Amino acid sequence: MILDGRDMSISSRTNVTGLRRFLDLQQQHDWMLGKITPPDSEKRPESLELRLQYLPRFEKLMRQPQALEILELLQRYGRDCLPIPRRTERYYWSVSCLPSTPGKALVRVNASWMELFSLYADGDGVRAFFVVHLSDFTTDRSLDHEQVDEAFLESCAETPEDVSYAFPRGDDIFGLKVRGAASIRQFLTAPRALQAIRRFNLTHMNRGRNAYQASHCYSLADYMLGEEGAR
Repeated sequence: MILDGRDMSISSRTNVTGLRRFLDLQQQHDWMLGKITPPDSEKRPESLELRLQYLPRFEKLMRQPQALEILELLQRYGRDCLPIPRRTERYYWSVSCLPSTPGKALVRVNASWMELFSLYADGDGVRAFFVVHLSDFTTDRSLDHEQVDEAFLESCAETPEDVSYAFPRGDDIFGLKVRGAASIRQFLTAPRALQAIRRFNLTHMNRGRNAYQASHCYSLADYMLGEEGAR
């Protein structure tokens, strides 16, 4: 089975790590293509200590002019871009609120050691930064920087000026900057872009336990999991 151009087969279930503890590779592949929605857990693992620790940051974020847009975009991302998110919350992905890392992100979603998705202030609006596989966004699925499919990227936003890109360190790493809530929504609903986001997230959730567990903000995760009304 191949998820992202590399053979991810495993020889023994006893050595399984990452998402493969919950979903076999065929299930992951089918979810990536939008063919299935794997059943998730009804319960969430939770640390009351962490919930209370990051509550002040969440309350500060809610006073920002972008607050409602951020919650809506996070809800879309949690629903559409993470497999079995309740079962894997914190230990295989996490969301940070006003993280102290460079860049002044308002929120950031991580898996393993990798940043997946971040939202930043852009005046009173927002801009997003997606990290994906470069090979999903080149015309020939190569790692050639000159083959970036700019026409496709521009089609995923309301206006071409809303999309730009960068090449973070790594052979198959691609950084996409999308400006404005409307263009971010459009990007998240473009089938090819959504599949690419899912592919990258599977890659890193399969690498093992999340290194950012200690910065998980349960108040933001409530919105990502559609449980904001339960608190």
